Amino acid sequence: MGVGILKEQRSSFTGKLGFVLSAAGASVGLGNIWRFPYLAAKYGGGAFLLVYVILTVTFGYTMIVSETAIGRYTRKSPVSAFRSFRDNLTTRFGGWINAVIPVLIVPYYSVIGGWVCKYLYAYCTEDPAVIASDTYFNAFMTSTETEIWFVLFATLVLAVIWMGVENGIERVSSIMMPILVVLAVIICVYTVTMPGALAGVRYFLIPHFENFTWMTVVAAMGQMFYSLSIAMGILVTFGSYMKDDTAIETSTAQVELFDTGIAVLAGLMIIPAVFAFSGSDLSALKAGPSLMFIILPKVFAGMPSGRFVGILFFVLVLFAALTSAIALCESAVSTFSDEFRWSRSKGTAVMCIVMLVLGTLSCLGYGPLSFISILGMAFLDFFDFLTNSIMMPVSAITICILVTRYMTIQKVREEVTKTDIRSAGSAFTI
Repeated sequence: MGVGILKEQRSSFTGKLGFVLSAAGASVGLGNIWRFPYLAAKYGGGAFLLVYVILTVTFGYTMIVSETAIGRYTRKSPVSAFRSFRDNLTTRFGGWINAVIPVLIVPYYSVIGGWVCKYLYAYCTEDPAVIASDTYFNAFMTSTETEIWFVLFATLVLAVIWMGVENGIERVSSIMMPILVVLAVIICVYTVTMPGALAGVRYFLIPHFENFTWMTVVAAMGQMFYSLSIAMGILVTFGSYMKDDTAIETSTAQVELFDTGIAVLAGLMIIPAVFAFSGSDLSALKAGPSLMFIILPKVFAGMPSGRFVGILFFVLVLFAALTSAIALCESAVSTFSDEFRWSRSKGTAVMCIVMLVLGTLSCLGYGPLSFISILGMAFLDFFDFLTNSIMMPVSAITICILVTRYMTIQKVREEVTKTDIRSAGSAFTI
């Protein structure tokens, strides 16, 4: 089947700014603010940062451009986009694995988003010293209260999806992303000026190759996939909403710059603060995923204005989590629309059911359902392992096969470099 006949009327972003802010919102999320700092701290600081930047501007940039070009060329979500070039087992598998990944990620991602909502509420209503206690996070994680906050976060995400591309995703991203940047800069300036914080700045920004190991490369590669939303079907979907007069190369470069910039700011927010709090004790930095919910509250509790900083920080994290969860959910709803001809309302309703079922398992997997495990992992840990460690690398391989064997490099180049002369004069540039 030829691609040309598939390009029916489709929702679109209003222009370049809409795409950049929405795609940046998809990329900037918990991966930047929660995951990046603890990985950087654990795997060599400046050495990790250097490897990450090299991977991002080479392989990462190529993948972002390719996925966006596939989406705009076909005007379809992943399954139909892959099948447009050749309908065989390879393309069907590649399309569906790209489409299923967001369906599996967004429920447990929304659970973590619920944790962020809980901590934001706690900083508004409770004593920071109580939040910083050793038992606070574990007591919350093992209770059924997690379900309430998960449902609240999921409701916010689904409401935006129901409103559509322009009125929902683009409008919310255009508000949240500038605020997110401002908050990140404010908190970053505050933390790097704390006594003892400069040692953390040096550790994070200056490569010390005695800290470099092969795991530095592995961790940086995994973080690149997670942070840039590569091989999740999101960029194919968002590319299908991109107008022909929007330059793919400059737009995706700006998205990548935005995403990496926020990750670096997050590192400068968190690593110097922990250095200042712990007296340059690296063991505190290697707390892993618990860094944001256990170690940072202790840092905030030791600050003169800890409640205010805690509120600002978790507002920042909430905005980042929302924009990424919205993008994940939109990719799934777009697939439902293309493959099953469902309306946006029906697709959103189906995702609501999926999120409630899988999200509830992830919520209660550390508490009432802790007696159940898959491969020795709680539900949330299993879904994270399945999508990030297995499905996303396989998905990336299928995209490479599609580009090199079926779409061809030449068609990607033509899509990336083409310009709609009739509308180029009205294009919004940034």
